[in-house]
Amino acid sequence: MRPFELDRQALAATLRQGADVLGLDLNDAQLARLLDYLALLVKWNAVYNLTAVRDPAQMVVQHLLDTLAVVPAFAGARNVLDVGAGGGLPGIVLAIACPDMRVALIDTVHKKTAFLTQVKAELGLSNVTVYTARVEQLQVAEKFDVITSRAFAELADFVNWSGHLLADGGHFVALKGVAPADEIARLPAGWAVRELQALQVPGLQAERHLVFVARTMDQAV
Repeated sequence: MRPFELDRQALAATLRQGADVLGLDLNDAQLARLLDYLALLVKWNAVYNLTAVRDPAQMVVQHLLDTLAVVPAFAGARNVLDVGAGGGLPGIVLAIACPDMRVALIDTVHKKTAFLTQVKAELGLSNVTVYTARVEQLQVAEKFDVITSRAFAELADFVNWSGHLLADGGHFVALKGVAPADEIARLPAGWAVRELQALQVPGLQAERHLVFVARTMDQAV
């Protein structure tokens, strides 16, 4: 029996309704995979403390729907890196919602990447790669067209530590709560905010913003 099997029908209804509100066309298999991921998160969280949110119903809103709300921002992305991936948000959710997109997740904490590796195996996510490393030391054969993070670091550190992994013409997508005006002001030379987008997450009464950061023209040349 899957974890919290008795609640699965109610959780599935909340997830499907939220996905519909967000305008996402997720099939039954994708919704089931998202709930299977949530089940693994609940199971591993009891030992590894991957998230402070303990209630599965709250996890659907605060983790799954909160991350699904950003999916449209990754339209057209082929190769994405999730920095400080932790329990897999947004990377695992993106990989399930966008199966044609390759998603790499990196974290320095072995217990977190062990969890991510288990999720990849149990859910059969062939489009996922997991790294245990410091992002500033990571080297890859193909750079990423989008680099993202959720509650990882302030914007200046985010771009300084991982900018070497961004492909020409690529950009950062940082998931933030309140619009981070102070962080934007501290961005290093050569980087600028291309767009600040407010998000509405179904069932969540809290501010959410996406910050799109790209190289300035003088750096890109």
